[in-house]
Amino acid sequence: MAELRGIPDGKALINTINAHSFNTAQKDDAFAEALKGGDYLIPDGAGIVKACRWLKAESRPKERIAGWDLFTFEMNRLDSKMKECKNEGMKKGKVMFLGSSEKVLSLIRKRAARDYPNLEIVTFSPPYKLEFSEEDNRTMIKAINDADPDLLWIGMTAPKQEKWAYSHWQELDIHCHCGTIGAVFDFYAGTVKRAPLWWQRNSLEWLYRLLMEPRRMWRRYIIGNAMFLHYIYNEKTSAIPSAEGLDVRMN
Repeated sequence: MAELRGIPDGKALINTINAHSFNTAQKDDAFAEALKGGDYLIPDGAGIVKACRWLKAESRPKERIAGWDLFTFEMNRLDSKMKECKNEGMKKGKVMFLGSSEKVLSLIRKRAARDYPNLEIVTFSPPYKLEFSEEDNRTMIKAINDADPDLLWIGMTAPKQEKWAYSHWQELDIHCHCGTIGAVFDFYAGTVKRAPLWWQRNSLEWLYRLLMEPRRMWRRYIIGNAMFLHYIYNEKTSAIPSAEGLDVRMN
């Protein structure tokens, strides 16, 4: 994960993009702005990596980096850092999870206590609404600022999480990396099973999810993948090509 190691310390908003989110961004201007306006946009999909190369985008990622890869990289790095600082009397590193249900967050706290003994886990479950009220937003911003985490994860599903983080980024008085990682909350909690390693390595994680939940996922992957190819083909053959929708920024 050389690309992830290149992200410097400090306040940084890290989003991911895959075929589904790319399709969504074509019809949701606020979502597109949120993806482009973040500090880093990493390729969570083999299709994105290949499309960047085919379109000769300004930034061409070498490999897919899933949200799970970002999560484990950042958690391991902070845990190792805090382990080294133990002898100096420093407190544990603080990681905040904003999103999902209290049930999922409880499972995350239990697992993280085993996996990352040098990290303190703080969680906040926002209300389940299509749109947050101003009071909801103030409460979440205050919770983050009061926690003052060394690492912040937001998991409210796309495009809600990206738009929320981008809209309130300037109000977050933090000095750490923030990743919008959606389904990773459920993967880590164990409430949703991630594809086995073979499927991941062969860029077939989408097919595994389709086979596991065909009624829920068929539209996203069958129709969605066809739409993605259509958008990319139009981009390639356009008289005035613009690959900024695939501006995957890793440095």
